[in-house]
Amino acid sequence: MLGQLEVSNLVVRYGPVEAVRDLSFSAEPGQVVALIGANGAGKSTTLKAIMGLCERQQGRVRVDGDDVRARPGAALAHGVALSPEGRRMFARMTVQENLLMGAYSGQGQRPQKQVLEQVYQYFPRLKERRKQMAGSLSGGEQQMAAIGRALMAQPRILMLDEPSLGIAPIIVADIARIIREINEDTGVTVVLVEQNAQMALQLASRGYVLESGRIELAGTGEELLANPEVRKAYLGN
Repeated sequence: MLGQLEVSNLVVRYGPVEAVRDLSFSAEPGQVVALIGANGAGKSTTLKAIMGLCERQQGRVRVDGDDVRARPGAALAHGVALSPEGRRMFARMTVQENLLMGAYSGQGQRPQKQVLEQVYQYFPRLKERRKQMAGSLSGGEQQMAAIGRALMAQPRILMLDEPSLGIAPIIVADIARIIREINEDTGVTVVLVEQNAQMALQLASRGYVLESGRIELAGTGEELLANPEVRKAYLGN
């Protein structure tokens, strides 16, 4: 399966503003890697640049040693799927139709029906609501659907952008548990962008702290959780 991601010397500008500055990080096959930082640190822009959804002024992205071109769809062809910030459901389509949209962009070999059943095993609520319009779901349920839709592509690398945003704490705990289960069950590499640093670093084998588009700290999840600077800035203690 593999699923190694290498990002080297990434630079992304929005006009005169340099959102990402010479950023390099990697994720080994099967790892959970967390990118944490404040609003505007460049976390979401990094994921968009990997996916080809914004222009890279500089830098290289590789998946399992192969270069990924900076254009929409290129990363998907290399087995990278993104669950975007804000969920972005098709509100007037059913839950199941939303999930199946993810399957059409994937490169996996398993039958679509089998992958759909696996998604429903992780998210039983989605199976219960599969015929409902996606716009009628709660925020937490929409987040589950967004993750499920990305899983339908059968990715080697699953990127999750702010999965806890705007969700009740009890649902955040459920989603964190399911992310861990997905990683352990399937061996998919997970790149997790989160403002909820506690959750992200508890899940992550490796973490990176972004500030103003640059990586300022790196270490294992445990090391960063114990780091006084991280605790003061992101954990509130």
